[in-house]
Amino acid sequence: MKEYSACTTILVGKNASIDGSTMIARNDDTFRPITPQKFIIEPARNGEKGKKIKSWLNKFEMELPEDAQRVPAVPNVDYKHRGYYDESGINEENVAMSCTESTYGNERTLAFDPLVVDGLDEDCMQTVVLPYIHSARDGVRYLGELIKKFGSPAGNSVLFSDKDEVWYMEIVTGHHWVAQRIPDDCYAIAANRVSIEQVDFNDPDNFMWSEGIQEFVAEHKLNPDKEGWNFRHIFGTYTEQDRHYNTSRVWYGQKYFNPEIEQDPEDPDLPFIRKTSKLISREDIEYILGSHYQDTPFDPFGKGTEEEKHRYRPIGLNRTQNAHILQIRSDVPEEMAGIMWLCIGGPTFTPFIPFFTNMNDTDPSFNNTSMEYNLNDAWWYYKSFAALVESHYPQFVQLDIKYLEELNRYFRGRVEEIIAGAAGKRGEELTAYLTSENQKTVAHTKADTEKLWGEMFTKSIEMSKLTFNMDANL
Repeated sequence: MKEYSACTTILVGKNASIDGSTMIARNDDTFRPITPQKFIIEPARNGEKGKKIKSWLNKFEMELPEDAQRVPAVPNVDYKHRGYYDESGINEENVAMSCTESTYGNERTLAFDPLVVDGLDEDCMQTVVLPYIHSARDGVRYLGELIKKFGSPAGNSVLFSDKDEVWYMEIVTGHHWVAQRIPDDCYAIAANRVSIEQVDFNDPDNFMWSEGIQEFVAEHKLNPDKEGWNFRHIFGTYTEQDRHYNTSRVWYGQKYFNPEIEQDPEDPDLPFIRKTSKLISREDIEYILGSHYQDTPFDPFGKGTEEEKHRYRPIGLNRTQNAHILQIRSDVPEEMAGIMWLCIGGPTFTPFIPFFTNMNDTDPSFNNTSMEYNLNDAWWYYKSFAALVESHYPQFVQLDIKYLEELNRYFRGRVEEIIAGAAGKRGEELTAYLTSENQKTVAHTKADTEKLWGEMFTKSIEMSKLTFNMDANL
């Protein structure tokens, strides 16, 4: 049985970010809390003819181009049952892609262009696209051609970025899709429902679309609006699940970025793209991806009624297998511009660790994950850490917040320290240096985590209810 990815996406244009970076980010949420993942490097290939990929989810199969760029990936360990799901990374030309957010088209449109059972599924999507594209715009075009050829077996939203542009693509039927460029001074949030609104077919600089989509909508009388061409209205859903599972997540993210705007968490027409009065930092994105309606009655850890605390699905979940922020900087040499901020264990309680993506390997604790519980594996290690914090939330949350703040302070300085240390290095020497420095960052992060883990375990022992005080001498 196919398991869809119920994720939250954030996209930030270069003029909306605090340092001129583009950033695309997403939580990878599955429908089970335990789906072990690893962080690996898919090596470059040159002149390798005849290499094929076949999905484990359906009968999709295709031959890959003979030349491929090196890319990092975060696949499932149990790929034979769950699919590959490389799902996120930055290639050697600093093009970023994130691609397993399930998005649902409505029955009216699917009636005339049904999903293709053995089409290009999301488990193979990054593998057949990211190593072969040269810009964010090229990524949309390249994937669009594959969907035209093979069809899609599921609705999906796909994120692309480079140092200049950020694109969001929504595949909603077997062959039809629309992509929109996020304006440089804007951000966007999406959460498992069709997000793109009015499409301007006279503006190919900012919109791309599947061949024949206008004719398809006109022929089958699918546009419910008297005026305009609203992709969400035509292809999207307006269900009770949307209101309680999807829309509320967009509402909370926009509430954080635009607290001055009053909105209804169940409003099905919340805008997709917004501007803020401040510049957006990586830490802002981390907060949203780990959020659970803090400072509202809907916080599961808060003071609302039981009904309020369980009314809406939070953004950060125990089912978040990884969270990532793919940052492309424009203020450093291009060989160091791509940074993948990866959170293994859940973004509510565990850190986003920076990895320069110009690397040839990842730390063994990340690339050799076991299916069974193993504290030597980063995935199991940080999952366990998060479970400990949550199990004593009132006692441990402030300790955890201080720990994350201190690591973020360290990471900011650490990134700049690595860049300064790279002066004069080029080619393979630079790649080897960045690989080694990434692993030092991993080691420091684990040491800090170990220290807090010990402190929390000590406090847990002291909080035991199996105690009895009567006389100090007894």
